[in-house]
Amino acid sequence: MKSAASVLSPMSQRALHESASQGLRILAADERCRDAFTTPGSVLQDILSPAARRYVLAADRDEFLGHLEVLRAKSYRIAVEFVGEENSDPVEVERVVDEYLAVLAHEPVPEQLGFDLSNVGLAFSRGLSEKNTARITGAAAARGCEVVLSMERAPAVDDVLATYRDLAADHANLGITLQAYLHRTEADLDTIPVAGRKIRLVKGAFAAPPEVALGRGPALDARYLRLAGDLVNRGARLSLATQDAAILTAAAASGLLDRVEEIEMLHGVRPELLRAYREAGYTCRVYATYGENWWLHLLHRLAEHPPMVLTALADIAERHQAGGHTAGAGY
Repeated sequence: MKSAASVLSPMSQRALHESASQGLRILAADERCRDAFTTPGSVLQDILSPAARRYVLAADRDEFLGHLEVLRAKSYRIAVEFVGEENSDPVEVERVVDEYLAVLAHEPVPEQLGFDLSNVGLAFSRGLSEKNTARITGAAAARGCEVVLSMERAPAVDDVLATYRDLAADHANLGITLQAYLHRTEADLDTIPVAGRKIRLVKGAFAAPPEVALGRGPALDARYLRLAGDLVNRGARLSLATQDAAILTAAAASGLLDRVEEIEMLHGVRPELLRAYREAGYTCRVYATYGENWWLHLLHRLAEHPPMVLTALADIAERHQAGGHTAGAGY
């Protein structure tokens, strides 16, 4: 007897994945789950840690930086993020800034850093986050490294864009992430520096109401490709940051893929797909993360490709086997 999943039409299967993705994003933002995750001795953290290690390469910096050599040896570009949550404690914020400065002191220096403003002080004040962003970006420039600001939930978008505008003139190595699902993004292109800048285009990871953002589906795919074309026409150094094979196929068919600077995917999400594009001659970047505060990151990575939930369960089942998940596996 066939299972219900086996008889779903392709469109129904896609609808199921989209609903699962939305459910994972809601779960990621649930304060009860996040509180349970951060409680000392958290059972939730212990159980899910094997699944997280597929996407978060290591808990500590030295181990993480060692893992990056595996990816570099395969000719991938690297972006680095120290994962975390919103921080309103200035002492903890300073620890995050120090972490990025320590990464920049390492040889070889990462080609690109990424971080949320909420992780470097926005939850305390915009002034603190802008000051810390300038510190990190200035240190990165001295080491030949770019910084691409991550994007956040819809209420914080104005602060992220304003910080980018304020700092861009004095920091040529500063770029920004834009979210295609937000209705406002097309208009935002007219308000920020674009030409010659590194722009990272994503679909959008956070749950948002329909009056603010599109849900996953054909309309969002079309908007993503339209925004990508507009950005390269405006002279952006565009990173197509997507794990969506259909988007990449459409971009290749239209010639857009030959005009972007790179394809970027998050570590652990569809590595075989990124490898196929690298082997076809495209420049490819792996967005790699490390740290211990990975609840939000894990759920959002699973939401990028919901079938990976089964892989996560398999990772949990194999937690006691020697070796665990291997850094760079599949690439």
